[in-house]
Amino acid sequence: MGKVTRALISVSHKEGVLDFAKEISKLGIEILSTGGTAKLLRDGGVAVKDVSEFTGFPEMLDGRVKTLHPKVHGGILGRRGNPEHVKQMKQHGIEPIDLVVVNLYPFEQTVARPGCTLEDAIENIDIGGPTMLRSAAKNYTDVAVVVSPRDYGRVLDELRKTGEVSLKTRFELCRTVFLHTASYDSAISAWLNNQVPDEEKTRFTNILTLHFEKVQNLRYGENPHQEGAFYREFGIKEPCVAHARQLQGKEMSFNNYLDANSALELVKEYCGTAAVIVKHNNPCGVATASSLADAYRKARDCDPVSAFGGVIAFNHLVDLETAKEITSTFVEVIVAPEFAPDALEELKKKKDLRLLDIGPNIAGTPEGMDLKKVTGGLIYQDRDLGKIADVKALAVASKRKPTEDEYEALSFAWKVCKHVKSNAIVFTRKDRTVGIGAGQMNRLDSVRIAVMKAQSSLKGTVLASDAFFPFRDGLDEAAKAGVTAVIQPGGSLRDEDVITAANEHGIAMVLTKMRHFRH
Repeated sequence: MGKVTRALISVSHKEGVLDFAKEISKLGIEILSTGGTAKLLRDGGVAVKDVSEFTGFPEMLDGRVKTLHPKVHGGILGRRGNPEHVKQMKQHGIEPIDLVVVNLYPFEQTVARPGCTLEDAIENIDIGGPTMLRSAAKNYTDVAVVVSPRDYGRVLDELRKTGEVSLKTRFELCRTVFLHTASYDSAISAWLNNQVPDEEKTRFTNILTLHFEKVQNLRYGENPHQEGAFYREFGIKEPCVAHARQLQGKEMSFNNYLDANSALELVKEYCGTAAVIVKHNNPCGVATASSLADAYRKARDCDPVSAFGGVIAFNHLVDLETAKEITSTFVEVIVAPEFAPDALEELKKKKDLRLLDIGPNIAGTPEGMDLKKVTGGLIYQDRDLGKIADVKALAVASKRKPTEDEYEALSFAWKVCKHVKSNAIVFTRKDRTVGIGAGQMNRLDSVRIAVMKAQSSLKGTVLASDAFFPFRDGLDEAAKAGVTAVIQPGGSLRDEDVITAANEHGIAMVLTKMRHFRH
């Protein structure tokens, strides 16, 4: 590469750039710049040459054309070790640019503003910036390129020591640039796609680009022999684990994130005070109550063995009474919208306990898509946001109609069932789960497991099934346990047999015509 003699600095995100420019100027490096960056540097006492002076060509078209010039891109792209390149650069008066410090117009911040128009968005699509970045990155063997203020320090350290930037660092910076420009183009593409009228919109484009930023490396993945990292999706405003603040505790693990997300998504189903306990990505206890502590106690008592070492989500502020109940046993993670100061002090007695604060607006509008990775590809779909607005409006398949209490319990059960791995069977009362059967290969076994796991009598409970009963045997088994009402999708070839069984047992049955498989 040789000594760095000339740098081009033109940034939208200006944090740290003045200090960086001052330091490289002290090293005798000439600085070229444009517009607002040039003004900032001059006002800060840094000598700057305008790009228009360097090229001999003025900025034009409302600033759209500033750096798109052969003297700029020739100075960046020219190979210093190529005699023909050197000859042509001299022939055309092109001077080398050894360091490019550029970041891009804030497209995502612009489109996030209320009332942002298509014209506003288009004007904030950077052209010259990505072009310079890509040019410099392509020619990383001769040019250092910095897109992130995080890299100012290490580049400056190397310049002070040797007057140049090492090949290893230049290659790392090159990789950073192409990740950055790919992410930038992906954000533009995704936003423009959303501006198409619904009737013209292509839900599933031929090319799918995913737009995520790394939050952290994980200690390991699902198991210790697997490496892992956690990434956050851009632009999501919905309350979620991905944007939670960790207030204390050990680093979140791969499995912690999965369980915390499952617990939070279930507790968001409830308006009243609710507690959810998840273990191995399945709820093992869910309850509502007038107080959070009571809700937690009822959820824990549904399956205290499984609740040990579980992940808890609440939809209301965690108070001291609830905190004391939690610290009396072992818990991995708590997710909540807020923690009272005295509750936080109590919970911090458990130093390893992870506390995630998702912020007070827990009822944000659900958004986004769902994807599942398969070897060599992925499956992409809408999130399962299906809800039953009014269980009383559902078709009653049985002779007997549910009572008011049964309807309330059925509504509660259906919300839980949606978040249990299929085949899913959930026994509940109107304010708590009593028995949960999850992830079995047949529905009859799920019923039997739910009955086996129940810590109290199932007499007078209701049952939710995430999909139809293929045979009446599951219903017969539930009836033996004492179920009085059932909510299920219906749609089996043997629905009549199942309905007959319900009538024989005096069970009220409503049909959702909506399935909630969760694989």
